[in-house]
Amino acid sequence: MVILPVDEDLLRHALNYGLSEGASYVEARYHKNESDELSMRGPKIVGAGTSVVDGVAVRVLVNGSLGFAATNRLTREGVEAAVKAAVVRARSVSTLRKNPIRFSEERLGRASYEVKVKKPFEALSLEDRIKLGKELYDAIVSTPKEVKVPVTMYEVALSKEEKYLLTSDGAEIHSVVPRVSMMLNVVLASPQKGTLQRMLEFGGSGGPEQLEEWRVEDRVTEEVRNLENVLLKGVEPPRESIPVVVGSEIVALIVHESSGHPMEADRILGREAAQAGESFVKPEMVRTYRVGSDHATVVEDPTIPGSSGYYLFDDEGVPARPRYLYKEGLIYEPLHNRHTAAIFGTSSNGAARAMDYRSEPIIRMSNTYFAPGDRSFRELVEDIGLGVYMKSYMEWNIDDNRWNMRYVGLEAYLIKKGELAEPVRNPVLEVTTKGFYSRVSAVGKELRFYPGICGKGEPGQGVPVWFGGPDVRLSSIRLGVIA
Repeated sequence: MVILPVDEDLLRHALNYGLSEGASYVEARYHKNESDELSMRGPKIVGAGTSVVDGVAVRVLVNGSLGFAATNRLTREGVEAAVKAAVVRARSVSTLRKNPIRFSEERLGRASYEVKVKKPFEALSLEDRIKLGKELYDAIVSTPKEVKVPVTMYEVALSKEEKYLLTSDGAEIHSVVPRVSMMLNVVLASPQKGTLQRMLEFGGSGGPEQLEEWRVEDRVTEEVRNLENVLLKGVEPPRESIPVVVGSEIVALIVHESSGHPMEADRILGREAAQAGESFVKPEMVRTYRVGSDHATVVEDPTIPGSSGYYLFDDEGVPARPRYLYKEGLIYEPLHNRHTAAIFGTSSNGAARAMDYRSEPIIRMSNTYFAPGDRSFRELVEDIGLGVYMKSYMEWNIDDNRWNMRYVGLEAYLIKKGELAEPVRNPVLEVTTKGFYSRVSAVGKELRFYPGICGKGEPGQGVPVWFGGPDVRLSSIRLGVIA
């Protein structure tokens, strides 16, 4: 028996009331976000607390115009007020629209699903999390031999997102997704060589059992050792054009920023121009424009088990599935909701997602990754006489069109005669989107994922995502350097 988070009759009343007020489509979504968070600076607690945010979101289509409203008053009166507000807003601007909004016809879901945990959240008490934070701090500060660690930050959060969606055209979806996330921020300092800062993030859907899989202490102490070496012994990258092996962490961020965002259909159509930016992609480029080599395939997939961006149905009730953003170098499939799908003359691929009950569903990424190839790391570097391996990054920039981008390496090494050699300090990969994807000449076979919170929209919405990829090799390119 499924125990629903809110009275089903309340949401059905919202649908019926909206239709009676003149809406041709009504959507009612109960949305609850619970979180339990802890923050520490060094061995000291700087913040801890829990929160519960829940309510009902209502969206209506009236005379070809969409209206949205939300309420945390979970009564018939509260929901009716939200429906009426949404209808009034839609109707008031409907005469201004040149092109009425239509939704694509879809086979909508009727389902209930939940991510099962192996360990309950109670297995990781506040005391356990504080103890873990202190243990990590001790391990971090005792690792370097010559530099100091003046600052460490540690954050851990247990959260649960629950939704119950009904639409007037037949969708009925109940979902429960628990998540665990952790962040570590470490600063290394040398009086002679300056500072380096590293942020490590861990996250996924499931329970505290994920901590064992993440091996956090091993990861962070290895990072500190390696970055101490970079800080003290790093050399400048070569000034000439060279092959560059780009680490999976950088590849993951690149595909999120230069494939995921520009392939959001609302951004392609200009909706996000005054909010989150524009896109170099134009509608006529889909399946006609080559942005990269045959090795360049980027996939977007909400259905990956254990992922931060996991879902099986989007917030319009459309079944989720993998989407190929770039396929063998070709711009292939934008992310769609039902509105943009109708404009493009296609079907929605289930990309509508809302942050919480106060937010409208908009086109969002979930888990975006560069598809792995067949090369081992050894094979990526073995025939390089002189090159650079950029393993991780310290900062990045990309323009509003998602075309010009810049990534500054953090942990990096020279490649000499097929072997990793001296560490490299501050290499800069500055390239266009096409310049990056068209230079991909070989792709590693080990796919790794990294968690994050993706921001978009106005008002802004942040949703959990994964981005991922293998190591990839770029043909000849000239790296910059920060002095």
